[in-house]
Amino acid sequence: MPIDPARLETLSALARKVLWLSSWTIHHANHIRPNADGLKVGGHQASSASLANIMSALYFSVLKPEDRVAVKPHASPVFHAIQYLFGHQTREKLENFRGFKGAQSYPSRTKDVDDVDFSTGSVGLGVAQTLFSSLVQDYVKAHGWMKDRPEGRMIALVGDAEMDEGNIFEALLEGWKHGLRNTWWVVDYNRQSLDAVVREGLWEKFESMFRNFGWDVVIVKYGRLMQAAFAEPGGEALKRWIDACPNAMYAALCFQGGAAFRKHLDDEIGDQGAVSQLIRRRSDDELLTLMSNLGGHDMASMIEAFESIDHDRPVCFIAYTIKGIGLPFQGHKDNHAGLMTITQMEKWRGAQNIRSGQEWEKFEGLAQDPAVLEAFLADAPFNRDGRRRLTAPVIEVPKWLSFKPSPQMSTQQGFGLVLNELARGDSALAARIVTASPDVTVSTNLGAWVNRRGLFARAEKADLFRSEKIPSTFNWDFSPKGQHIELGIAEMNLFILMSALGLSHAINGERLLPVATLYDPFIQRGLDALNYACYQDARFMVAATPSGITLAPEGGAHQSIATPLIGMAQDGLASFEPAFVDELSVIMGWGFEHMQREGTAEGGSVYLRLSTRTIDQPQRIMTPELQRGITDGAYWLRKPGENCEAVVAYTGAVAPEAIEAIGLIGESRRDVGLLAITSADRLHAGWTSARKSRRDGRGVTHLSHIEKLLAPLPRDCGIVTVIDGHPATLGWLGSVRGHRVEALGVEHFGQTGSIGDLYRHHGLDANAIIDAAESLTAGRPVRHRKMAV
Repeated sequence: MPIDPARLETLSALARKVLWLSSWTIHHANHIRPNADGLKVGGHQASSASLANIMSALYFSVLKPEDRVAVKPHASPVFHAIQYLFGHQTREKLENFRGFKGAQSYPSRTKDVDDVDFSTGSVGLGVAQTLFSSLVQDYVKAHGWMKDRPEGRMIALVGDAEMDEGNIFEALLEGWKHGLRNTWWVVDYNRQSLDAVVREGLWEKFESMFRNFGWDVVIVKYGRLMQAAFAEPGGEALKRWIDACPNAMYAALCFQGGAAFRKHLDDEIGDQGAVSQLIRRRSDDELLTLMSNLGGHDMASMIEAFESIDHDRPVCFIAYTIKGIGLPFQGHKDNHAGLMTITQMEKWRGAQNIRSGQEWEKFEGLAQDPAVLEAFLADAPFNRDGRRRLTAPVIEVPKWLSFKPSPQMSTQQGFGLVLNELARGDSALAARIVTASPDVTVSTNLGAWVNRRGLFARAEKADLFRSEKIPSTFNWDFSPKGQHIELGIAEMNLFILMSALGLSHAINGERLLPVATLYDPFIQRGLDALNYACYQDARFMVAATPSGITLAPEGGAHQSIATPLIGMAQDGLASFEPAFVDELSVIMGWGFEHMQREGTAEGGSVYLRLSTRTIDQPQRIMTPELQRGITDGAYWLRKPGENCEAVVAYTGAVAPEAIEAIGLIGESRRDVGLLAITSADRLHAGWTSARKSRRDGRGVTHLSHIEKLLAPLPRDCGIVTVIDGHPATLGWLGSVRGHRVEALGVEHFGQTGSIGDLYRHHGLDANAIIDAAESLTAGRPVRHRKMAV
């Protein structure tokens, strides 16, 4: 259906205003707002310009409240300008764009005040997020939790250069596997990357790739001016020239202007009657307007393309644009971080009919009645319901997560047992847990959970092995009620899925409690996506297992070293490494509550670094005091005496070595203590927070948990720390109260062997701990050592 002319005029006017406001926001940040450092803050005026029309078409006309958008990061000023017109962004924030507490350089769910659906950055992760968010919406709907809320489209605005990011291709494959729906990707095909002009024929590769994965592809190449010109005598020849013109040449001519276009057309087409007349009927300015009227800059063409979709299949729109359209440096290959000069901006201000001092006025320079424009914005489908961030009730977590204990267990085994016990029941907690794994479900002990809860798919699919009566330990049926999402071997997909699942309460109004499993060393393969998920404040639990050189027979490629430091350094992620299963049970219960606490200061995601090593389990009563110690990060497994000479502080799978060593050290050193550290991350965060409070004059007498634990120790007491990971994880303990520390750990790639071999090689065995204690304390050598096996 043809678009109403009045509506088209209004939309085009608002798009021009968005272009002005976004460009002025960047200009103001660089040329007007004082910068104490004397540095340009950047702003990507050219990148913003190429998307102003497309985003205006979406937000002012096409989007509905249930739709969600990941905005191309360099189009952040355009997004903020649109939200400013809607009334969801403030002038103060725009004036402070890229400044402290101002509108963010890239749209941020947690730091921007306007209605950001998904945070984005320059690595394509927001693009893949929309795909997995659509799968999560399917999951919520299949479980009967959508109620009467309509399904939304998950939309990504993508730069063509962003399509180089590998995680996008990994996500496409996973979307095909799971029958992706309700997803739109709009490729801003301006054919320029940060450093260059993109290769010829890239759109053909995009089209073929998307169609192969079951997407519809809509190419929006020509605007209405171009289409009208093509209908004139000679128009077909002009179209052939445009289609054949190399990307770099077209960009250069857009920068040089109408006269340059005319010369090239005359030189390359020659005098061919009708087409030459078509060109000569237009002035240089009119010719430039025609040749830059690509589909992405033509409101009618974009609205027509968007409104032509009447199905829920995934769609890729390839919208041809010119980078920096309408600005002095449009099309120039160096314009990625280009900024208009003050003189250029003044000239452009005049062309836009913007009076000096009125730059921030919402409808300055537009011919339409402001009241009519305000009414149009208020009635835009996307804006009718106001802000669209949803909430969900907190899921109750039992005081104790039970498991079937054994005298000897590993934490990985215990993790599976805790989930298996949850799967047996019908609690609200069990119903809202959704697990996922990148093809390591069985080897990370999720098998029993999946047997009871099933795999998720929108259509029923029975386990073929079972239907063929072939014996198998695992009975895995796919169904809409399944609670496990099986992924291919791509950790980036796992963490972007966790990001999508972990935002379901805000996106879908229904809380999910996602649990991911993977091998601990491969956290580093998905670290970019893990960081992205935490930056968005998505809430999930990661069980990373097996870990460290304790996975002795597998060799260095499967053994992790740096992951404990990653757990400590990653904002929004509480990291734990329990030694015993009762500790793990307490931590998981705490974790499910932590995942639901409002605000980044109170809650977040959880990382469990687990082991396959079977060790003796303590027989003890889990008192409230012990539970608090476990979740705060540490407790005394053996309390030190008043005259303590040595303490061994251990984390995780090396508990047997630490226990054995402290028993032997205690025969030769007085009042020794054994400190069980369940979370170096929580201890360190509490310590730094307490120090900051004291420096700021708040909580002058407040002591952190680790300060209280170490307070009774004499100053000359030595501390030996030991972890199957980088020694720096615990090496900071000496700074808490000035004790001398010997930090034992792993700093080099592992190799195959037995646990005993590798612990001796890396200096983690009982004798290495004893040697370290001797080096810190006075007195005769420790009398007894562990006998080599």
